[in-house]
Formats: sequence, structure tokens, C-alpha cells
Amino acid sequence: MQILFDRIRKDGVIKSGKVLKVDSFLNHQMDIELLNEIGKEFKQRFADTEITKILTVEASGIGIACIAAQYFHVPVVFAKKSQSVNIDGEVYSTQIESYTHKRTYDVIVSKKFLNPQDKVLLIDDFLANGCALLGLIEIVASAGAQIAGVGIVVEKGFQSGGEVIREMGLRLESLAIVDGMNEKTGEIFFRGE
Repeated sequence: MQILFDRIRKDGVIKSGKVLKVDSFLNHQMDIELLNEIGKEFKQRFADTEITKILTVEASGIGIACIAAQYFHVPVVFAKKSQSVNIDGEVYSTQIESYTHKRTYDVIVSKKFLNPQDKVLLIDDFLANGCALLGLIEIVASAGAQIAGVGIVVEKGFQSGGEVIREMGLRLESLAIVDGMNEKTGEIFFRGE
């Protein structure tokens, strides 16, 4: 997806520890026109797949999932990182380790929003080591639902997450796979380009 490659090269910032910051357009300040193109691309890539829900994790994936959902005409459910008083009833829960925040979160989804009839598209902004996705996969399995696919905006191909998800036999569509970054020069190398 050339528009995404170009934007990452223009506005992405490489930080130490193999961190790629795209917060000026993707996951803090959001460029809605770019997210709209991302949503269209996910719809095109999963056009042959029945999807009844999109599931993401709080907070970075929510905007992307919502924009994509308008093309699938399905609701978005997001895993919350904390129990709140307005979540009533039973929940599915798991723990997710955040690569960038270096901490583990308890995440929950109300049981009333995922059921065995659901065909779920998982969407997130980044895939590094796959911890967040593995947590979402566990929640979908707990619900008895089916994973229809996984949509990732930026995959770090030099980290293990993509390989782990693909080895599970899941359909993974990453819009940009970063195979390398040079912190000194600011260069970013994409797979397939």
C-alpha cells in the first residue's frame, strides 16, 4: 500500500529499541483520510470473507477498526484494559503484554458482545511480537467464535509476531511490513517494495 509506505517514510520516527513512532498520523493524532484508505484496503483484502464483528484492543486500534467497520457494515468490539463500573455481567479476560509500554494489562470483553456465531476480524495498528493478538485470539476462542482473519496496519517483519500468527494457520493481512530500520539514517525498508 504505497500511500502508507510513503507516509511512514515521511512522518515515521525511528526510536531506539526498534520502536517506530507513527503517532503523528496513525495512533495518537489520526489522519482520517489515510485511515479511510486503510479501511478500504482491509475491506478489499477480506472481501471474500464473512465477518460479523471487528475486534481490537484499547486504545490504538479503535480508530482504525471503526473506520474499517463502515466498509464491512459490522460493529466494533474492543478489549478494555481495565474493569469499569459500566461493564456489567460476565466477561472474557486475558493478559496482554505491551511491547512499547513494557507492561502487562488485564483486558476484558463483555460476554454479551461475542458469541459462538461470530466470525471475527481482528484489527490492530502494530504487530511486533504478537502479544496483543495472542490475547485477542484467546478471547475469541473463549467465546467459541471463529477468527475470520487478522488485519494489521504495520507489521515489524524483523520481529516474531507475524511468524507466530501465520504458524497458527490464521489469515494475516499486513498493509506494510517493515523489514528493517536504520536509526542513524532514518531509512525504513518495506517487504515487497
